[in-house]
Amino acid sequence: MKYILAYDIGTTGVKTCLFEVDKSIRLIAAESKNYNLYILENGGAEQDSEEWWAAMSETTRKLFADIDIYPEDVSGISFCSQMQGLVLVDKDGIPLHRPMSYMDQRATEEIKKGIANGIQIAGANIFKLIPSLIITGAVSSSVKDPVWKYKWMEANEPEKFRKVYKWLDVKDYLICRCTGKYTMTEDSAFATLLYDTRQGKEGWSKTICSMHGVNMDHLPEIIKSTDKVGGLTEKAAKELGLKEGTPVYGGGGDSSLIGVGAGTVQVGDTHIYSGTSGWVSTVTDKQKVDVTAMIAAITGAISGRYNYFAEMETAGKCLEWVKDHLALDEIGIYIKKEGLSEDSGYEIKYSSLYSHMTDVIKDIEPGSGGVIFTPWLHGNRCPFEDPNAKGMFFGIGLETGKTELIRAVLEGVFYHIRWMLECQDRKLKTSDRIRFVGGGALSPVSCRMLADITGRIIETVESPQNAGSVGAAAVAAVGLGIIPSLDSVKDFISVTETYYPDTENHIKYEKYYRIFKKLYPANKKLYKELA
Repeated sequence: MKYILAYDIGTTGVKTCLFEVDKSIRLIAAESKNYNLYILENGGAEQDSEEWWAAMSETTRKLFADIDIYPEDVSGISFCSQMQGLVLVDKDGIPLHRPMSYMDQRATEEIKKGIANGIQIAGANIFKLIPSLIITGAVSSSVKDPVWKYKWMEANEPEKFRKVYKWLDVKDYLICRCTGKYTMTEDSAFATLLYDTRQGKEGWSKTICSMHGVNMDHLPEIIKSTDKVGGLTEKAAKELGLKEGTPVYGGGGDSSLIGVGAGTVQVGDTHIYSGTSGWVSTVTDKQKVDVTAMIAAITGAISGRYNYFAEMETAGKCLEWVKDHLALDEIGIYIKKEGLSEDSGYEIKYSSLYSHMTDVIKDIEPGSGGVIFTPWLHGNRCPFEDPNAKGMFFGIGLETGKTELIRAVLEGVFYHIRWMLECQDRKLKTSDRIRFVGGGALSPVSCRMLADITGRIIETVESPQNAGSVGAAAVAAVGLGIIPSLDSVKDFISVTETYYPDTENHIKYEKYYRIFKKLYPANKKLYKELA
């Protein structure tokens, strides 16, 4: 058996996981630490690279302090992380700015100048759309796409931009900090939408870079997820509390590795993820794109296969909003306040407030008493791209209580997931049995609700909230030769629970789902006016 350390670098925190890989991929220990997401008034969304590294260091040391396994026992290190961030570094690998999150949407002028002009289809200039689709299989038509963040830095931070040595994504920056090597895995390279995906031509596209005015010297070496990048440097090892020289592997982005960790690696396999963001992803061996629904087949961890990928910006983040602003705001029901002083704090009645929230809504009838929630708390990508879209409760009456509102939030997230699932079905067949992973899959109430709303059989796996870390461990295990290939990863991951849709509930949801899909077009102009 071998031990692999996997870092899952999410939007709100890091999960540091140690896995034992033998006949299965088994989680031995895990630690987590939150860090900040800085939302700016101009649409910016940033994070602090030092907070990432500090969280990694703290969780690594804490993990090994509590177990009988030692840092020198680790055979390899791997990463899974959020994607489509932008970290521009100098020649010493030091970030020139606070990393821009995938959620950053300040580059409105840059996208207008770059592609949202002239004769357009689906918001993209037709003369730039066509070569983009031919070469990359997708198009940079979202204000949140990395190239517009890059162009925003060029236009608004020229002094810093002149010092740029390499363009890295989140995990690729952290790998650089671990090894001193400037690389980017194939999936991260694709996520820049500057990557030539045509067979035999995989690599950075001179045509697309020229079209967008990207300096190709800024682009790093492209590697596979299973490739060894290098060994942990003396400095990084000391800071993390690990052994110098420990092999570091390419890993991958969350949209690639969460599917691997779910065991959905064969063509036709579909998984649904609900974490901070949410998505539907189906494995395909052909490049597909639906520009009208903002869905594309993105390069995954397995060469020659793609993930037909539909994303929503805020899924689990909506439930976090409910926790902070509906549950924790209530005095004496979900929490009990001890005394009146500021130091007295709160005593949580349940070990997990999230578990309590899903527990109290399980007996509310499907449809939440006629209340429908739109989960667009930070704009939306699929099946419509609109940074101005907002969340709302529609249908509140005098009889509406907080339990109905909480249930409506979960239903709204799953209505949107069903919408994306049906959009995928226009181009390929999604699977009848769907793996559900992410924090949302921890609740049996959520799993049953997802099955009832989509009408599909929903399967969960062990530790679904750690699927990205499992995927990271899997690619490192392949690199180490412990697992024969990524094709065989499914044999190492078993189903723990299966949820079948309730026909009666599915029928009840139909009415609310139809109304849900009408709420965006009915309010599109008002969203823009409000913005």
